[in-house]
Amino acid sequence: MSAVRYYAQPQKVEAFATSLLEKAGLPPEHAKLMAACLVQADVRGVDTHGMARLEQYLSRVNNGLVNASPKLELVEKTPVVTHLDGDNGFGFVVASKGMAEAIKRAEVYGIGMVTVNHSNHFGMAATYVIQALEAGMISLVFTNSAKQMPPFGGKETLLGISPFAAGAPSKNEIPYVLDMAPSVVAKGKIRRAARRGEPIPEGWAYDKEGKPTTDSNIALDGMMAPIGGPKGSGIAILMDIMSGVLSGAAFGGEVGDQYKEAKPQNVGHCFIAIKPDVFIGADEFKSRMDTLVQRVHAVAPASGFQEVLFPGEPEYRLSKLRSGQGIPYAEAEKKMLDDAAASYGVPSLEFSETPLAD
Repeated sequence: MSAVRYYAQPQKVEAFATSLLEKAGLPPEHAKLMAACLVQADVRGVDTHGMARLEQYLSRVNNGLVNASPKLELVEKTPVVTHLDGDNGFGFVVASKGMAEAIKRAEVYGIGMVTVNHSNHFGMAATYVIQALEAGMISLVFTNSAKQMPPFGGKETLLGISPFAAGAPSKNEIPYVLDMAPSVVAKGKIRRAARRGEPIPEGWAYDKEGKPTTDSNIALDGMMAPIGGPKGSGIAILMDIMSGVLSGAAFGGEVGDQYKEAKPQNVGHCFIAIKPDVFIGADEFKSRMDTLVQRVHAVAPASGFQEVLFPGEPEYRLSKLRSGQGIPYAEAEKKMLDDAAASYGVPSLEFSETPLAD
C-alpha cells in the first residue's frame, strides 16, 4: 500500500493548479477560482474532492466535454429567486456564481434562492456553505450526480450520491458546517483506495450483484451503499428533486457520469441563502449559536471519545494543521501531478518528504 509522504504548501498547490487550468483554456479568473476550491478541499481533509480529481477535470475540458469559457445566463423568476444556466461550465465556476446570486438577494430581501442547470461536478459542497458563511448567511446547498446507488430495496443503480450541505455562522465559536453524502462514504474514497491499491471496509459498497465487497476496484464498477438504508435513499431522492427536477437539469439516473460517459453531465444545483437578522438580530443570532456550540462541547464524551465536536470542527482543525504543515499527497497522487506538469509544460509542484514548518 502507498503511504502518504509528500507535502506541498497550499499556496504553491493553488498556483500550480491555476497554471494547469489556464493552459487547458480556462480564463484566468475561472482557473484561479477553481484551483482555490480544489485546494480548499485538500486543506480541509476532503482529499477525495481536491487535487486528486484535477486529472479528470483536465481530460474533460480537453475533450470538449466541459465548456472552458461558459456564458452564465440568469433568468429572474421573482425578486428573491433566479435561475442560472451554467452553459456546461465547470461546476466550481457555476456554483460559485449561483451562491453569490443567492447571497445578493438575501442581503436585500432576507432570503435568496438560485436553481442551476447545465452544470458539472462542483467539488466539495462545503465550499459554497463557506462562501455563504463569509457573508454572514445561513445556507442550504443541494446538487445531484450520476447514478451510483440503488433506491432502498432495489438492486440497480438509479440515484446519485449527491452531498447535502448546510451552514450557519457563529460569533466566536466554530460555525456550523454540514457536508454529507447519502451514501456510507463518498465515491472518491473508493477511487482513492483503488488508486493506492488499498482495500475498502465492508459495508461501503456492493459489487454488480448487490453483494458487499472490500475490493475497491470491484466497488468502482458496483454500487454504493446508502447510509441508514431508507434514510440515505430518501435524502438522495430529495437531492434529485431540489437539484434536478426543480431546475430543469438531468435527474433520475440521467446525469452524465464524468468518469464513464463522453457527454455533458447536465448536473443541477440549488442554493438557498438566509440572512439571520430577518428573524433575530445578527449579533444575537451569532451569540446564540456560540451558546449552542458550547453546550455541544460540554456534553460528556462517550466511551472511546476524548471530546464532543461540532459539525465541521474536524475539518476546521485539519485546515489549521495543513495550512502550516502542508497538504499531504501519496506517491500515486504526486506522480499524477508530475505527469500533468510535464504534459502541459508547466513547472512541477514542489514537494517535501517531511511536513513543512508550522
